[in-house]
Amino acid sequence: MARVKRGVTSHAKHKKVLKAAKGFYGRRKNTIRAAKAAVDRAMQYATRDRRNKKRNFRALWIQRINAGVREHGLTYARFMDGLNKAGIEVDRKVLSDIAIHEPEAFAALVAQAKDALAYLKDENANAYERAVGEKRAA
Repeated sequence: MARVKRGVTSHAKHKKVLKAAKGFYGRRKNTIRAAKAAVDRAMQYATRDRRNKKRNFRALWIQRINAGVREHGLTYARFMDGLNKAGIEVDRKVLSDIAIHEPEAFAALVAQAKDALAYLKDENANAYERAVGEKRAA
C-alpha cells in the first residue's frame, strides 16, 4: 500500500478555520485549537440568530403598526381584526412601511378596518365604541 502524506489536507483545513477566525481577539485568531473552538461557537450563534432576527423584525413591524393605528383611535389587535374582516391581506412588513412613509394610505386602511368592525355594534352596545375609540352622542 502506498504511503499517504496528509500535510496538504491538514494545512488546507487549518487555513479554512483560521480564515473564518479572522478578526477574533487574542489566540482565538491564530492558534488552531482555540480558533476551531471559537469558530464552531460562532457558527452556532449565527444559526440561532438568523432565526431570532426574523422574530425581532416581526416584533418591530408590529410596534410600528400599533403606533400608527393608535393615532387613529384603534389598537393593533382590533386593526388586524378589522383588516381580516374587510378581506385585506397585507403583511406586517408592508403595513409597517405604509404607516411610516404613506400616512394617507395608512389612514385609508384604518378607515376600512373601522368599517369592517361594524359587526361589533350588534354584539354589544359599547363594544364598537370601545373598539374604534368613538364616543356616542348623549
